[in-house]
Amino acid sequence: MLRVDGLTKAFDGPASAVGVAPRLDVLRGVSFTLQPGESASIVGASGSGKSTLLYIVGGLDRPTGGTVTLGDVNPHTLDAKALAAFRNAKLGFVFQDHCLLPQCTVIENVLTPTIVTGTTRDDLDRARMLLERVGLASRLDHRPAQLSGGEKQRVAIARALVRQPSLVLCDEPTGNLDRETADSVTTLLLELLQQSKTILVIVTHNPELAARCGRRFTLVDGRFADEGRA
Repeated sequence: MLRVDGLTKAFDGPASAVGVAPRLDVLRGVSFTLQPGESASIVGASGSGKSTLLYIVGGLDRPTGGTVTLGDVNPHTLDAKALAAFRNAKLGFVFQDHCLLPQCTVIENVLTPTIVTGTTRDDLDRARMLLERVGLASRLDHRPAQLSGGEKQRVAIARALVRQPSLVLCDEPTGNLDRETADSVTTLLLELLQQSKTILVIVTHNPELAARCGRRFTLVDGRFADEGRA
């Protein structure tokens, strides 16, 4: 289970010759709970705190206040080494720009999260299975420059799932895709995650993508203005 309780994030204003600018409160007490197999979208205007919330949940940024708990672990209580290991084992990330390594093949990119602990035969078998599921079984030895935008995003999805994470976080995963490809990628992502009972959280400006998630949250002025079910 993912539990986010009273999360806040604030940044001190910059100092200048005329004084210090007011503190910027980006998140103002965000709370929600998701069970294994649930999906949720987070929408809101640019600058509303969506990506900040996602990065805090994923342990890439620290909150000013409140807690994040995945299973029985609050990642923000871990030291740097333990936090890195936690992210690698429990979290999968899918970003708008794929973040693939250009010098690596498709299969090597998918296996990147397994390198720290040592890639096993099971890891290799799972990577191949996932690439087959995303329709890239014939592209294992290709490099990112040889792939379309949709194919790159499918590689990113396979990479996010290769360690069988408890939570997958997506930041505008279809932002660079055309409508047909975006719909195909979304369908694939939701199907794979539902089968594995992984929790999915998607930050998006795309209302169609948001509507396909089981729960929808809207961030306004650092708070959830409403919650609906798709």
